[in-house]
Amino acid sequence: MSHSPMPHGQTPSGAKRRLGWTLALLALAQLIYALDLNIVFVALPQIGSDLGFPGQTQQLVVSAYVVFAGGFLLFGGRAADLLGRRRLFVLALALYAVSSLAGGLADSPEVIIAARAVQGIGGALLLPSTLALINTLFAEGPQRNRALAIWGGAGASGLTVGALLGGLLTENFGWPAVFYVNVPLAVLVAVAALFAIPPDPARRERRRFDVPGVLSVTAGSTLLVFALVQGPEVGWDSPLVIGALLLAVILLAIFAIVEARSADPLMPFRLFRNRSLTVGMAVTFIYMATFGVLPYFLTVLMQNVHGYSALQTGLAFLIPSLAIAAGTQLGERLTTRSGARATLLTGFATGMVGTAALAFGFGADAGYGLLVPGLVVSGIGQGIVWTAMWITAATGTAAHQQGVANGIASTAFNIGNAIGLAVFVAIADLGVDGQTGHALRTAIADGSVLVVLLVAAAMITGMLVTLALRRPAKTMTVTNPPEPTQDRAIR
Repeated sequence: MSHSPMPHGQTPSGAKRRLGWTLALLALAQLIYALDLNIVFVALPQIGSDLGFPGQTQQLVVSAYVVFAGGFLLFGGRAADLLGRRRLFVLALALYAVSSLAGGLADSPEVIIAARAVQGIGGALLLPSTLALINTLFAEGPQRNRALAIWGGAGASGLTVGALLGGLLTENFGWPAVFYVNVPLAVLVAVAALFAIPPDPARRERRRFDVPGVLSVTAGSTLLVFALVQGPEVGWDSPLVIGALLLAVILLAIFAIVEARSADPLMPFRLFRNRSLTVGMAVTFIYMATFGVLPYFLTVLMQNVHGYSALQTGLAFLIPSLAIAAGTQLGERLTTRSGARATLLTGFATGMVGTAALAFGFGADAGYGLLVPGLVVSGIGQGIVWTAMWITAATGTAAHQQGVANGIASTAFNIGNAIGLAVFVAIADLGVDGQTGHALRTAIADGSVLVVLLVAAAMITGMLVTLALRRPAKTMTVTNPPEPTQDRAIR
């Protein structure tokens, strides 16, 4: 277990106050990360109009971010361990600022897609480094649980802020504003991090990057996410998609061979002997393949079926985002009191009931009021699982490997979203071809109802995977764990 360091010369109250500022910065970084996931969605039509994007290719602005974020997450986690968590955290924010500025200044589709790709790499460096900082600066148990709940609540707030801010900025200042808003935020957090976050400790041993492993897994993961994202857009029988999938399989197989033979691997397979990490990784995958696809279908319902404006869509997301934020705080309390196993089961069960209830509000003629009960219950379940799954993924891993452990969990998180969207979008679109007008809106709504019910049913897999966790989860109930316990962490 890791314990929060006390800088030389600081009193316990001074160290606690500094940790508070550190957590505030890490939460703000997560807010920026979450904000960037949603803020571009509502600006896509205007971006397409101004830059000459045909309608079917506007999604590349989103896909470029998703593909590169998914491909570089494992690299980002390992880099955090080897180069330093604070150092990588600041670098990631710098990439965010520069790429956001480039995106706002873009005058062609190629430039904005390239800017979004660099933003994706920045996100891939930011997420695991942020999690690694939390998991090494805050002691395993209630202290870390609380930190992750605050961090998760900031992420949930970012989803609301992104949708609302995207609508406001696009309607009042034009689409470049959704990129420019990131620049001062990222610079502010990066500079403040140099003062508030403790410096990275000096390395006592020389470590090297597993270059063959880095190249094979990064290229393989990027191609896999690319194929999953582009499949629904261009067709699964497209030579481009088939070629990307085959090459991804080959590269990931090479990665497995390289890692098995490497003396200092990028992803030590012995980490998977830690059941908490393995279950946490599986849960993050299932979470994003189920809960994670709901915002997409809600956006389609509101804009394509009911004709909401960008701002109206943002306002509609206020209720579910507040419910998710409340769920993250409840998840922390439940995990500290009852353990991760019981909390995850509770979260998935709650989410399943709430998501099934959403079906009543997905009819073509249903009003927003019919969505609200499902949005609240599903959002609370989503928030509970969010906090508990990151606590689970971080438990029992040594401090010097927290970066790569979080990179593994984050990679599963991203690929789960890509696979979930690929599968459920294909299902939702089965009855759409050839429809127009009211018939098209009805077909979209009917397809979305089926998807919502299937997503609710798929949450059962999250409950089954969770049962693999040991009961009781003793590490969740220890308030002052003894220092020697660190020696038993997976190394």
